[in-house]
Amino acid sequence: MSPPEEPAPKPRELPPGQYVPRGWPVLHYGPVPKFRPTDWDFRVFGATASAEPHRWDWPAFEALPRATAVADFHCVTKFTVPDNAWEGVPGSAIAELAPPAPDATHVMVWAEYGYSANIRLSDLLADGTMFATHRDGERLSPDHGFPLRLVVPHLYAWKSVKWVRGIEYLVEDRRGFWEERGYHNVADPWREQRYSYQEEDGETPPL
Repeated sequence: MSPPEEPAPKPRELPPGQYVPRGWPVLHYGPVPKFRPTDWDFRVFGATASAEPHRWDWPAFEALPRATAVADFHCVTKFTVPDNAWEGVPGSAIAELAPPAPDATHVMVWAEYGYSANIRLSDLLADGTMFATHRDGERLSPDHGFPLRLVVPHLYAWKSVKWVRGIEYLVEDRRGFWEERGYHNVADPWREQRYSYQEEDGETPPL
């Protein structure tokens, strides 16, 4: 009697409209910044619990508690790179070291050249959200955000800001760079929240 056949693997579930590309495409606005370790710092400011800013230079940031997480990477241009092994400092760890004020609800993520993206405070604290330095065991390359990028796996990847330099706690939501230019304020790929005209009540901060 022959052994029963193994069931065929189920197709990978992707958010609506997404496909798996070859490799990891490079997309960003503006030039790739140069990393200068002696000048680099990471700042947390705005509505902090202490009402004071927090700052780490590069050696101090490298010494912060680290974690790993495996997650897919969903770009609004419709590609999904599956099973990325991210390593870095969890967003929740930053919030523990530099707590937000009790009335903080959102975070503006700031990067080189003044680039920004807004997320909810709950997105920063979510499992898997991290300030990543490595992917699949290797340092991020400059065009993918070296030395540091935010990774928010459950949102479209324009929220996973490259070349991050700090976060600003907000008591009222405010749009970031792409959100001011017609992209959705929340950016949930499973709900296909690509553009601002799709926003519903409670998702729309002032323009």
